[in-house]
Amino acid sequence: MNKLLHVGRSASKKALDAKKALDADPEISMERLAVEEKEDPPTPRAAKVAPTKFCPFTVLRHSQSATPESRALVEAIGGVEGVRRFTARFYEYAFQDPTLDAFIREHGDHHGQRFANWITEKMGSGTPWTAERRTRGACPFSAHGHTFESAHDRSSAHFAAWHSPKRDPAEWGEHFKLDDCRVWMRLHFLAAREVGVFADTGVGAAFEDYYVRMIGHFVSVYERTAPPFARDAARWGKDRANFDAYVARGRTMPDVRVPYREALASLPAHERAYTGSDARPKLWPYDTPKAQV
Repeated sequence: MNKLLHVGRSASKKALDAKKALDADPEISMERLAVEEKEDPPTPRAAKVAPTKFCPFTVLRHSQSATPESRALVEAIGGVEGVRRFTARFYEYAFQDPTLDAFIREHGDHHGQRFANWITEKMGSGTPWTAERRTRGACPFSAHGHTFESAHDRSSAHFAAWHSPKRDPAEWGEHFKLDDCRVWMRLHFLAAREVGVFADTGVGAAFEDYYVRMIGHFVSVYERTAPPFARDAARWGKDRANFDAYVARGRTMPDVRVPYREALASLPAHERAYTGSDARPKLWPYDTPKAQV
């Protein structure tokens, strides 16, 4: 159970099954092995191409594979420090958002730094995420009669979030739902746009295109219906009126609290399908537009 301690009532079988599914995910399994075997993930060679060209999102054996082009993109925006600018801004928003903050047991600068480390490593620029995890300590916390160890990898981080002491007892232990993911993506992409990492032209446009694809891939392990909503979430942040209305409503997004079919129908028809990385032909986020090849 990866450092999970049970005190009082045990965690629900549903939550444990969801945690087991996370542990079995190819992406998370590879991250765990890199730490346990003390062998750094491979870093692609430096790219010799301008980081403004379309960068395909590459997956090998169900796991994202960094390329010289993805490395060039993340280094063009400043590497881990450039990424940290928008992950730190994102957590400023997350700490104020009642939906997201319920999953976050405590506030601290380490949230933004760890997220930046993960993004940077996944895109191929060094191994800051793996290096930090090898030295990260663990600290128990209690919630609703249980004691858990603090997060030490992505799987345990999300398990801890599901069991945050801030969550309503009626929802405590439940994994992320589609509406949670949509709020998360909207504020996350907004933060990237506000600090200039996302843009309409140049490196910012290339990074945005790749990164929205990347999140579209990774969010599926937390909620399988969420990937089609990534592009919509990125568009949400382009109109400042959306954020202003969100704040005026007490930082809530009632438009995401709708049944799945209604939510899906609100998307452009060409964005509604998601079949995973094994599809033939490949669909977004794994497709490569012919005009861009």
